[in-house]
Formats: sequence, structure tokens, C-alpha cells
Amino acid sequence: MSAREILADFPAGAPRGSWPAEERAAELRSQGQPVTVVMDLPSDRFLVVADQLRGEGV
Repeated sequence: MSAREILADFPAGAPRGSWPAEERAAELRSQGQPVTVVMDLPSDRFLVVADQLRGEGV
């Protein structure tokens, strides 16, 4: 497993109807940065991580 760069993280308990991790990811995507939102179960947080380039790592 390769490490990923975490660009932002948010607690999973956001107010109902609020999606701060998805909103931050949308901002970064609009700036041309490929990102993904993932859930880190042990910490109960949503992480915005940089997508890996194709061909890097496995």
C-alpha cells in the first residue's frame, strides 16, 4: 500500500446536509487538482486526498 497526500480532513459528524469534505474537494477540482474523498474509519474522519498519477506505485 502506498501513502497518499492528505490535503484536508473533516470530522464525520458534520451537521445534517453539510458536506465540508466534498465542498473542499470541489474547490480543489475547480483549480485543476485531481482529488478524492475517502473515509478513515479508525479516526471517524473524511479525508480529501490527492489522486495518484497513473503509473505511479501499485
